[in-house]
Amino acid sequence: MAYAVRAENVSIRYMTGDFKDIGLKEYVMRRLTGHYYVKEFWADKDVSFRLEPGEMLGIIGSNGAGKSTLLKAVSGIMVPTEGWVDVRGKIAALLELASGFDGDLTVRENAYLRGALLGYTREFMNRKYDEIIAFAELEDFQERRFKQLSSGMKSRLAFSIACLVEPDILILDEVLSVGDGAFRKKSETKMKEILKSGVTGILVSHSIGQVRSMSDKILWLDKGKQICFSGDVEKTCDAYEEFLITKKTPQGPEGIERMAAEFQERKARERAEKEKTEQEKLLELLQTADRTAAERAAREFLSGSV
Repeated sequence: MAYAVRAENVSIRYMTGDFKDIGLKEYVMRRLTGHYYVKEFWADKDVSFRLEPGEMLGIIGSNGAGKSTLLKAVSGIMVPTEGWVDVRGKIAALLELASGFDGDLTVRENAYLRGALLGYTREFMNRKYDEIIAFAELEDFQERRFKQLSSGMKSRLAFSIACLVEPDILILDEVLSVGDGAFRKKSETKMKEILKSGVTGILVSHSIGQVRSMSDKILWLDKGKQICFSGDVEKTCDAYEEFLITKKTPQGPEGIERMAAEFQERKARERAEKEKTEQEKLLELLQTADRTAAERAAREFLSGSV
């Protein structure tokens, strides 16, 4: 089957040095005398994955894992130092919510500006504009300057434009985690509709529940290294949640299996402890409360509402 996005052994290196601080003359002198040094930092190292059309990839990892850097390579903003990325289709990327907007322009003007940056004609944006504003719930703010909007409003506009301009590949970096609960739910529903239409998605999120519910495949990065790329989203998320607790990095598929099992055992112990606590509360009520209160507590316990 033809893929929508494929990455093979992608590595991205940053070079750091003191050229800007020492100036050209000192730089040349140090180079000639062998005293000029630079430091290498690999933001991503040997990352590989493959996505079929209509699939959603969830990327997880702690801060500094290399998630956003990888998305920049996929979206074409950065060129990998090593390896390659092949993207087949039109991309709409939401990597930084404020990027592509002008704070002094109005919401209306920024909607057209963002559309132009994504490669769409004015005629196309004319057809989509009302739908974009309605989804973003910004009907009363169309002539307000963008810089006067709250961060939630800005994120709603950015997400709405990206979703409603019919991309082939939609890249989201923590976008679904911004905004109030109602809009997050609406955004997730919209994303699921988009994926069903055949659009391929890549989602970076610190919300494990969001990754579990929306992803078909999952990529786990840690300090730039690929821990795993898998189609077993639930098991990988279980292992990752155990990692967040213990800070122990799994080694290979067996390590993922073991950590996922340990997380399930931990959850089972927590449930058992909670049930024990509820039983203790019930016994205390039965011993100290009047008969009516005790009967009510017993009914609630049996129905699972305590």
